[in-house]
Amino acid sequence: MKGFIIKEFYHIFRDFRSMIVLFGMPVVQVLLFGFALSTEVKNAPVAIIDHSNDQVTRAITSKLLSSGFFILSDEVHGEDHIEEVFRHGKVKEVIIFESNFASNLEKDRQAAIQVIADASDPNTANLLVNYTSAIVADYQQEYMKGLSLPVAITTESQMMYNPALKSVFMFVPGVITILLMLITAMMTSISIAREKEMGTMEILLVSPMRPMQIIAGKVIPYVLLAFANAVTILLLSYFVLGMPVKGSLLLMLAESLLFIVMALSLGIFISTVSKSQQMAMMLSMFALMLPTILLSGFIFPIENMPLPLQLISNIMPPRWFIIIVKSIMIKGLGFQYIWKETLIIAGMTLFFIALSVKKFKIRLE
Repeated sequence: MKGFIIKEFYHIFRDFRSMIVLFGMPVVQVLLFGFALSTEVKNAPVAIIDHSNDQVTRAITSKLLSSGFFILSDEVHGEDHIEEVFRHGKVKEVIIFESNFASNLEKDRQAAIQVIADASDPNTANLLVNYTSAIVADYQQEYMKGLSLPVAITTESQMMYNPALKSVFMFVPGVITILLMLITAMMTSISIAREKEMGTMEILLVSPMRPMQIIAGKVIPYVLLAFANAVTILLLSYFVLGMPVKGSLLLMLAESLLFIVMALSLGIFISTVSKSQQMAMMLSMFALMLPTILLSGFIFPIENMPLPLQLISNIMPPRWFIIIVKSIMIKGLGFQYIWKETLIIAGMTLFFIALSVKKFKIRLE
């Protein structure tokens, strides 16, 4: 029994993949859940339009920026540029001080601040507006100390793109991304891994077909099936959940097709490094599902995460596709606003296809 136990330890320690599952995966998951799961909003980029620029507005601005929730962006140079910066996603909120702010506060005992938030992510927009209102209310209490008559600083909020703050505007883009990413990548990886287990992959590898032909033959059926799945999801989102499609439906379908090809190429790559269906499924689930949910900005804002996780999120394809979906469906934007994200996904697609072809070439040799 002692010798058998020692043998088993040797067997485990020799298997690099088992060591990763035993020790690497728990560490990664604890770090992800510990740092990525945060409902607070920190360092959100905001713009401030100060029509008064007096001592009161400067004091409120200083209090807002020193809170740790906001970072000042100089992208907005006037009210005419507000919608443009929201379209590009450069700011999350715009704060506008009315003219003669301090004078109105002294003479009329009241002044107004307008807060405009990008509500394509309703949770973040609601939090930012609440933070702003709370900080302004705190300043108002400090300002009234020593005054005989009370003053009122009101904040009027406006939610762009999602006035009713419907949560479906946040969940539908994320659900579309997760389903297309996980289902298509998992189906492809398991399909090729199954052929390896059954021994039919060797027949393909010794056939006259080139690696690119083998990959294309495996991918094309799943592209068509996954595209049908994407159309079904969009139809359910529109007719059942009430998710609008303000932009071009044709552009949305084209971007979905590109993302599907990227996910399938990733599934092909996973299958080339997997020896069994179980391993392919494990890699697809643990290597794709958790990062897709946690590091894509679907639920938890990327700005809240530590810098290393923010950098890692840049190589997560779902992050860029969620931006594309929100831009087309919620904001109604065209290709000129999402070309960068499209190029990133296209580059990732070519990268995974190249890796898959190279792996097949190695096996042929």
